[in-house]
Amino acid sequence: MKKVILYIASSLDGMIATRQGGVDWLNASNEVLEEDPNAFGYIDFYKSIGITLMGHNTYEEILNFNIPFPYPDKINYVFTRKERDDDTNPVEFITEDPVNFVNELKKEEFGGDIWLIGGSQINKYLLNANLIDEIILSIHPVVIGSGIPLFAEGTLKKDFEIIETISFENTFIQIHFKRKKCK
Repeated sequence: MKKVILYIASSLDGMIATRQGGVDWLNASNEVLEEDPNAFGYIDFYKSIGITLMGHNTYEEILNFNIPFPYPDKINYVFTRKERDDDTNPVEFITEDPVNFVNELKKEEFGGDIWLIGGSQINKYLLNANLIDEIILSIHPVVIGSGIPLFAEGTLKKDFEIIETISFENTFIQIHFKRKKCK
């Protein structure tokens, strides 16, 4: 069965974006990635993924980066509450319940693991349903004060164990977590 992996960055105060959705506080690590795309293990992670999941606001923020769609070789699903016309990117818009959709997706044979890109609401729904198997969290040494939290309000308590911690000098700490199975 496929794993759902939340691979994401946050500030020290647990924010994944500013209130307006901005992520310019990630610029230091983006500069390192431009020099060495596998500097933080990203290429190896990306190769293991067959499917991406993201909320509509996260998708819109990606489009604001003014770069070509970054996951053209993956199966991409964007969760939205509104019917939406297809666009030119290789994405499918999903209006059905994310929990049911991901439960079925995890059972399918094709592709690699599933990358939960975010955002806050979809992270909450899938975590509350015990569908997030692993979290790879890059914590950046910046406090942004307020913004969009890693998990939206209403998230239930869940226990994880640390698999690995890596410190990338002067950029961030990356912690790899695995969900503890319910007894």
